[in-house]
Parts: sequence; structure tokens; C-alpha cells
Amino acid sequence: MTEERPVLVATESADITADMVIAHLNRRGVPVVRFNPADMGDGRLTVSARFGTCPVPVAGQVRTPSRAADLERIRAVYWRRPVWPAFEGLADADARFAAAQVRHGLGGTLYAVDGVRWVNHPLRNAAADYKPAQLALARRLGLTIPPTLVTNDPDEARAFIAAHGQVITKTLRWTPYERDGVGLTSWAEPVTAEEVDDTLRITPHLFQVRVDKVADLRVQVVGGHVFAVRIESGLLDWRRDYSALTYSVVDLPDRLDRTLRHYLDRFGLASGSFDLAVDRDGVPHWLELNPNGQWGWLEERTGLEMAAAFAALLSEGDLDAPARNRR
Repeated sequence: MTEERPVLVATESADITADMVIAHLNRRGVPVVRFNPADMGDGRLTVSARFGTCPVPVAGQVRTPSRAADLERIRAVYWRRPVWPAFEGLADADARFAAAQVRHGLGGTLYAVDGVRWVNHPLRNAAADYKPAQLALARRLGLTIPPTLVTNDPDEARAFIAAHGQVITKTLRWTPYERDGVGLTSWAEPVTAEEVDDTLRITPHLFQVRVDKVADLRVQVVGGHVFAVRIESGLLDWRRDYSALTYSVVDLPDRLDRTLRHYLDRFGLASGSFDLAVDRDGVPHWLELNPNGQWGWLEERTGLEMAAAFAALLSEGDLDAPARNRR
């Protein structure tokens, strides 16, 4: 048995952001067991769990070539950017079967462990990743959102655009996509009624009134810590060109600060990245939540101690440990 309770870090092999958090955990003297679910496909990851034969509901270990974590002693789980095995060497049917067994064997075992702080629990991430549900909750909590339409009806889309004029379209969910072997990325793009045709019927699309913005806000919430960065670029979608961005640290109005933290609570999340657009009157318009968004580059650009906040949250471990309400 390990003497100290470790933090499990589930992520891909090359993850600089996870490295930043692990460095802070090391400084705190918190043991870390880092793994990638894909490693189970080549034998570098082992899970063993026992149910009904010991005093606790689940006992066992997660083991890598260099580390081991006893399931009954896990402090917290940082579910960062894990990759599930694809089993490319197997026939398609066998690969699908094996991948499902890994998800339900490894994932199900970790989900069975009681009292562990997840940042974030993958099932809660998944539930919070639906934009229509995000928009509805934002509205319920009193946040300002741009008028939005989700539809696969071309007539509805054309009428919406005609009524509002400046309208953009964006994906309901980012998905890896290739055309002729070339990887493509979907951005928020302007759209006109003339561009809408009957191919829209194939799948729902998201249409949203364009905010007449002067800047964007990226807000990273980590437990009780709220980090807000104003991003200025002149771009409709600032992700298109990071070299064009300038950053400044800002304080949110108290009401918005409280509402964003409450928003995460409603989804049962410990952390999340919010995107908002600031209009010419200074009003922030809520755009979306990324439950597991990137933030490492913002710490590098601004000096905000986000990695330290993640490490503090993970170090607290138990779900009943108080989250420190400081920035």
C-alpha cells in the first residue's frame, strides 16, 4: 500500500498543461500517478478491481510501469486529455468490442470509487458539453445570450437570418474532421440566407446573432478561483490567429463572478472555461462553456496562477474539503 494518497492524472502522453499542474503537485509533496487509457492497448496500463470481497465497496490498483495507485486511497482524479485505445491492429468489430471493454472496465472502475474529487468527472463533462443545454441554463441564470436558433429546417434558418441580419453559424460540437486527407477546423463564420440550402436538412445547425463586440472574455473557473482575461483581436473568432491577440487581466462584476461559479455547480463541475463577448456598452454576452478547455497558454501570457489553483484543488482531494474562495 502507498503511504500517501495519490492524485491520478489521466491525459495524453504529450500534455504541457498537465505537466504544469503536476509540477505544482510535486512541490506540494503530493504523489502523482499519470496514465493514458490508450496505454492499456499496448500493455503499459493495468487495472485490477475487487468487489464484494473486502470491507470497502471497491479495492484494487491502477498500475503503470513506474507507479501504482490503490483505488481505496486515491485523493483526486484530474481527467485532463485522456485518449482511449483504438486497437488499430484488430479487425473493426474486435476493435470496437475491445474499446468498449476498456471504457467500461477502466472507466467504470474509477467511477465506482467513492468520495474522490474529480476535475472534472467525464460523465459530467459529457452532460455539460451540449450547447443547447448550456444556452438554456445560461438564460435561466439571467446571463445575456445572443438570440440563437438550432434547426435543420432551411426555411426556419432563412427566416431567422432575415429577421436578425448579422448572423453567424458554428458547430454544435467540435469533431475531428478531414477532407481529402487534410485536417479541417470549424470556426464561427458569418452566414447569409442565400447560403442556406436543402443540405441543411441533413443535420441540425446552430445559428446565432452576431454580437457587436469590442473584445472577448475567457474566464477560467477552478473551484473557488475565478481567472478572467480580456482578449482583444478584432477577429470574429479569436482562435483563428493567436498571434493577433492581446491579453489583459480583469476583474468580473461580483454578480457575473457568482453566476459563472453557480453555473458550474449546476452541472456538477469543479472547473470550466467560459467564453463571453463584450459589446460596445460593456455588456458581456455569454457564448459557451468548454468543460475541459485549454488554459495553459493564458497562464504563460498573463502570469495568472491557474496551474497552482488546479494543484490546490486536487490536493484538497475529498469532496467535503472546502474550496478556497479566492482569486
